[in-house]
Amino acid sequence: MININFFNSLKRSGAICGLAALLCSAPSFAEDPQVIIKTSHGDITVRLYAEHAPLTVANFLSYVDSGFYRDTIFHRVIAGFMIQGGGFTENMQEKPTAEPIVNEARNRLHNERGTLAMARTSEPNSATSQFYINVRNNFSLDWTPGSPGYAVFGDVIDGMYTVDSIALEATGAKLGHEDVPINPVKILDVVRVAQE
Repeated sequence: MININFFNSLKRSGAICGLAALLCSAPSFAEDPQVIIKTSHGDITVRLYAEHAPLTVANFLSYVDSGFYRDTIFHRVIAGFMIQGGGFTENMQEKPTAEPIVNEARNRLHNERGTLAMARTSEPNSATSQFYINVRNNFSLDWTPGSPGYAVFGDVIDGMYTVDSIALEATGAKLGHEDVPINPVKILDVVRVAQE
């Protein structure tokens, strides 16, 4: 039962207005773009943080909308660390990409288990199409003063069991690349989830 006296005291103090403003300004779960990463192991549904990583999300969705990820693989899989994909075909041919984007790791989002982040080279602003999903908390990959970090831009909201399954795949060397699953883990497609 609602305590009317308590509600009225909040109203008089102005706290209820502040609370309403806070709730109205908070991003809604339904407003965040979502995609499904369809893999040979099952589906992974991801929510994207457009407010915190706008350039990264826009870049990722441009690859999604163009069908770029169709028939690529998770080409780098390290148990207890992360799974990386979005750039190579099954025969380890790297797909041509658009220009690199600015690293948004200073958004202070953490490389926690289940988060999606951009892969890059040692050059901070070199990310293009490749992404990874953290299998554990990898806070050493976060931005800190003096370390550019890796930009987190989403999280898995369904299908973490698929991520864990992929992470357990046996790996080896293939055509100059390490940690490649012996049995290819295919990304069949990445598609947007229709927002209601």
